[in-house]
Order: sequence, then structure tokens, then C-alpha cells
Amino acid sequence: MRDPRGQVGTMRHSNSSARAFLFLALFLALSTGSVPAADAGRGKSLFEACVACHSERPDALGPSLKGVVGRKAAALEDFRYSNAMKRAILVWDEDNLRAYIKDPQSKVKGNRMPYGGLTDAADIEDVIAYLKTLR
Repeated sequence: MRDPRGQVGTMRHSNSSARAFLFLALFLALSTGSVPAADAGRGKSLFEACVACHSERPDALGPSLKGVVGRKAAALEDFRYSNAMKRAILVWDEDNLRAYIKDPQSKVKGNRMPYGGLTDAADIEDVIAYLKTLR
């Protein structure tokens, strides 16, 4: 096929490029709008199970999670962490929290937390949203 300028094959290429661009734009528009925002209020309700160990009490079984987002692992001076957690070289960003909340033993092998993890991705995101509010 010749385009109006007499060049062969350029119309087909430009049409397929335009279709690919439209497909990509549609895909991005649909994929970014379908993820619901995390619910910190719901995360607070889910976190109630964690409060049994993670509180501000000095005799708490787990460390305080106040300000945990962005903090280095095993960073609180007044808590006795497991050796595994002390050796973990990580910062509690969203990705590390997500992996730890889902499967603590997989993320930090040998840690002492007696918790099997959350399996529902929405629950994990909601808990992380709540942890971000703890300052």
C-alpha cells in the first residue's frame, strides 16, 4: 500500500503504532482506576489483634509499632529483639511491611513473633495504612 507521498508500508506501520498506543492508554487508565485505596480505619480494627503484644507498655511482648513506618528493624533501644531481627538489614517501608505482615517467618527467618500472617492483600494494605497513622 502506498501512502499519499508515494512511500510503501508507512500507513500500515503508523496505524499499528496508533492502535498500540491506544491499547496501552486504555490499559493504563483501567488498571490505575481499579485499585481501591487502603482504609486506615479498617486497618485499625484489624490491628486490634496485634495490640495484645504491640503496645506502649514497657512489659509488652512485642515492640511498639508507633512510628514503625520508615524505621530500621530492631531499632528501639528499650526492646529485646531476637537475633534474627537484629541481623535483618531492612527498613520498615511499605514493601517490607507487606512481606512481613503476610509471612513473618519468610521475611525474617527465625524471628520470635508467634504470628502466621495475614493472607488477604486488602487486609495487609489496610493495616499498613493504619501503621502510617501511628506517630
